[in-house]
Amino acid sequence: MDTLLVRELKTLDDTAALAAEVAKILTPGGVLLLTGDLGAGKTTFVQALARTFGITRTVTSPTFTLANEYPIPSGGKLVHYDLYRLASASGLYDLGFEDALEMGARLAIEWPEKAQEVLDLEVPQRLRLNLTTNADNLRHAVLLKEQLR
Repeated sequence: MDTLLVRELKTLDDTAALAAEVAKILTPGGVLLLTGDLGAGKTTFVQALARTFGITRTVTSPTFTLANEYPIPSGGKLVHYDLYRLASASGLYDLGFEDALEMGARLAIEWPEKAQEVLDLEVPQRLRLNLTTNADNLRHAVLLKEQLR
């Protein structure tokens, strides 16, 4: 894996700035895997990413629906997955994963470890954003480019 960005996220503005940087890197058909504990800021990051893409709709965590789709005004879609409650990796196919890839959507996936064997398939681009929080409640973000198999 190659490290692309390392940032401290002290404020929501820092998160928005990181989202703007990631939006420039995440290509159509690209997959952004978001990792971190509960409350690490995964959904907050996706909300900032959506705003960067010009999405004005309210972006909420798809905790129970598992997937939400947002049209990007300049073209394409952002599809936000929350796999925390996914029963099996193959369930990702039932959520339209392949269709989203084929149409060139940008995918943001929380809890990707729940479907790792599906996500290990070749995709045009796979990025991983690791979000952590230290004892002082300071968030730390590391963006990695994963090697495709």
